[in-house]
Amino acid sequence: MKVILLQELKGRGAEGDVIDVARGFAVNYLLPRKVAIEATSGNLKQLEARMHNVRKRDAAHLAAAGDLVGALDGRSVGIRAKVGDEGRLYGSITAQMVEDAIREQLGVEVDRRKIETHGHIKELGEHVVDISIYRDIKAHLTVSVVAEGAAPAAAVVEVAPVVEAPVEAADEVAEPDDAAVLDEVEIIAATGDAAEALAEELSEE
Repeated sequence: MKVILLQELKGRGAEGDVIDVARGFAVNYLLPRKVAIEATSGNLKQLEARMHNVRKRDAAHLAAAGDLVGALDGRSVGIRAKVGDEGRLYGSITAQMVEDAIREQLGVEVDRRKIETHGHIKELGEHVVDISIYRDIKAHLTVSVVAEGAAPAAAVVEVAPVVEAPVEAADEVAEPDDAAVLDEVEIIAATGDAAEALAEELSEE
């Protein structure tokens, strides 16, 4: 089934792209969530007239993504944590803790769902995390984990204060995010208002 994307659909296309998807996926997910509309002849004609605005929005997203990468890429944040006898953390450093550290130390707002820690961070030291910005654009940031009471690394001192990590049970696993997630896709970089407005314009004949 051919649909017109109203939002970025990771790995499948950008806003305004016409793609083929399984009918069930379109009917049960894309259409009701206003991620896409059916690629009828009328909607395609409307899309052609709207592509100028679509391209302008895309350019704005790319510019904002560039600014965010500039604010995050190559930077460092520090997190203090309680440590056991063998140097292992009690619990782990979560994406939420990284989000809090970025906000407090760098003054940048980042959605924790865009932060990839590459598994559980359970040891002291420096750990590189990836932050998805827009489409395939990512920023790489270093998280410096130090023991409570220890002097932070020089890189962390420059962006103080250091976030205090709450104590977790050793076998505790962070709860999964409540947001709806499909195995094959992740919807990114589109506001609900923009998608709804475009959907209404394209669906009018």
